[in-house]
Amino acid sequence: MHKFNNPNFLHNLGVVLFMAAIAFVLIAARKATASPADADNTFAMKAASGGMSEVKLGQLAAEKGTNPAVKQFGERMVSDHSKANDELKSVASQNNMTLPTDVSKTDAAVYERLSKLSGTEFDKAYAREMVKDHEQDIAEFQKESTTGKNPAVKEFASKTLPTLQSHLQEARQMQKAVMSSSSSAGM
Repeated sequence: MHKFNNPNFLHNLGVVLFMAAIAFVLIAARKATASPADADNTFAMKAASGGMSEVKLGQLAAEKGTNPAVKQFGERMVSDHSKANDELKSVASQNNMTLPTDVSKTDAAVYERLSKLSGTEFDKAYAREMVKDHEQDIAEFQKESTTGKNPAVKEFASKTLPTLQSHLQEARQMQKAVMSSSSSAGM
């Protein structure tokens, strides 16, 4: 008798397939039910890490920037993001969330790259990074402010969003100032 025709084999195969299907459904259900809180927590983690990065990069810009717009923007980043970081720490503490204590590996790499630059090369790279970073931040904060499930985290995102939008506008102005000063310096 061939083993595929054996009733025990077919029964065991059916049981294994049934158990695999149940495991798949349970895993999918767990992911679906855990995602709202996880999404808020992920947002808070990224916001904390990004905020710390903005402070470090702002300190670097205030120190290394040659264009006054870069220095001023860097100082604003230190001030505004230090304040936002403190607010987020308070929200996290009240909601039993654990935030990172340092910047992400990606942000550390950006800092490392920028710290090796100087003069107008630094100014241009910093301005470009700030525009890109704030565009991404605004998208994430807008999403959290509309779809967040944790009221405190959602409120933090909503409250911080106008400041980030102001930062983006200022970063674009800084970028124009840097580009115009570097193009006139090259003449």
